[in-house]
Amino acid sequence: MAALDKRLNAFRPDLADARLKGHVEAKRFVEGRAARVIVPVADLKHEPRHDAGLDTQLIFGTIVQVFDSHEDWAWVQAERDGYVGYLSSEALGAPADRPTHIVSAARTFLYPGPDMKLPRTGTLSLGSELVVTDWTETRGSRYGRLDTGEWAMAVHLREIDATEQDFVAIAERLLGTPYLWGGASGFGIDCSGLVQLSLRMAGRTVLRDTDMQAGSVGETVDGADLRRGDLVFWRSHVGIMRDAETLIHANGHTMDVALEPLRDAVERIGYLYGQPTVYRRP
Repeated sequence: MAALDKRLNAFRPDLADARLKGHVEAKRFVEGRAARVIVPVADLKHEPRHDAGLDTQLIFGTIVQVFDSHEDWAWVQAERDGYVGYLSSEALGAPADRPTHIVSAARTFLYPGPDMKLPRTGTLSLGSELVVTDWTETRGSRYGRLDTGEWAMAVHLREIDATEQDFVAIAERLLGTPYLWGGASGFGIDCSGLVQLSLRMAGRTVLRDTDMQAGSVGETVDGADLRRGDLVFWRSHVGIMRDAETLIHANGHTMDVALEPLRDAVERIGYLYGQPTVYRRP
């Protein structure tokens, strides 16, 4: 039997997801309980320690299944992409009504009332899922009232079931966003996080990490015939083709989401990670 990937399956020697009974060994199996991320960004770690490395992030509105909660940490699995890890218990709250809208701008501010001149109360990332309960207009600008009591600019929101066709245009919206290893939001993002978030906004759910994406997203294509939207994978890195010659990627060289000629990227990355390993078309 092939070993299950612990990044995508919740099991430890002492405890495991009840759905894995018969597939893994554990002292106890439990059903998860649903919870919602209620902070702008929650760090998901592979160990319940503040100094543990960052695996990925979950943004506001993300639904998780909680299998264990102890002191300051909850052991969870994200419903959307199946990623497992530990996050701060303070980042979680009860699930709300079904989200009605999603943040479509790279970042947006929240206000205590429907007025952009009021002191902001928070900031949310692209992809955050919200429940809008009311609408109003102030000085020609439309605002949505959230179930938290805060207000967001309507121009930065779109209906939850609407999707954008061009996921590359979404990635372009994040140009200049700081690079963050494990980052998955408009505040900081890594290479595979950029691919995942951009495709999600275009209605495509894909796995989180580069190796997972390299083996599952779309179909393989010839590297000599690349076009807009194709993905170029290296060992431990991925970029999105903006056109036949230009790559957009979150990278540690410029430390942000940047454009780079593919030819230059291949030459620069090659000395560390070798040549591209596969090309895929979502």
